[in-house]
Amino acid sequence: MNFAEFEALARELYDEIPEVYLEGIDGLTVRREAPEHPDHPGVYTLGECLTEEHISDYGSSDTTRSVIALYWGSFRALSEKGQGFDWEEEAWETLTHELRHHLESLAGDDALEGVDYAADQSFKRFDGGPFDPWYYQHGDEVEPGIYQVEKAWFIELSLAAGELAGRGSIDFEWRGRPYRVPAPDEPADVHFVFLEGLGEEDEVVELVLVRRQGWWESLKGFFVAGAPEVGEWEVEPEPLSTSG
Repeated sequence: MNFAEFEALARELYDEIPEVYLEGIDGLTVRREAPEHPDHPGVYTLGECLTEEHISDYGSSDTTRSVIALYWGSFRALSEKGQGFDWEEEAWETLTHELRHHLESLAGDDALEGVDYAADQSFKRFDGGPFDPWYYQHGDEVEPGIYQVEKAWFIELSLAAGELAGRGSIDFEWRGRPYRVPAPDEPADVHFVFLEGLGEEDEVVELVLVRRQGWWESLKGFFVAGAPEVGEWEVEPEPLSTSG
């Protein structure tokens, strides 16, 4: 899709947004550049919410003004990585993501900033660098113990330090169905267990085993020596019978 076609698509999608959600939005700009993440080559910024705050004792559309920017160059770079890139779906998702940034700025809510932090930590994790092993908790908590960070899902189970010792397996539920996986052999503060076959299409589902009241978890956010012990492994979960 060339620049003119993408700009037309973006403006068509923008025009579909109900006016009530565009309070304080001064418009849409479509740009040619492809801003690349400074620390993660090949990771591009698709859009931004360019917000200006004016001095006031309260937040409103008169004090918080935004322009939504979409970067055609970034979309083109991603489309060249492989087949199946859906320009319209990605443009709509980016547009509404940036609109949510603006609405949360109006409300003084930083929930989406937490999601962005989680996504950044996820990049660091899969690049092999140091990362916050509790990053997924900054994502959307869809239900108690179930977190979503973009297209990745995390099922959190909190276990006491001695609960895994001598334990052969771990049972959990995903979307109403019970499953079982082998228990890890080695101790860790956080275990990430990639669950083969549970995600739909390009989803990733991980079981996260967290050591309850671990020394590191109780001190995270403060300066400490060393680093948390993190385990990562992959397994095909065993479906369990739901019959009584």
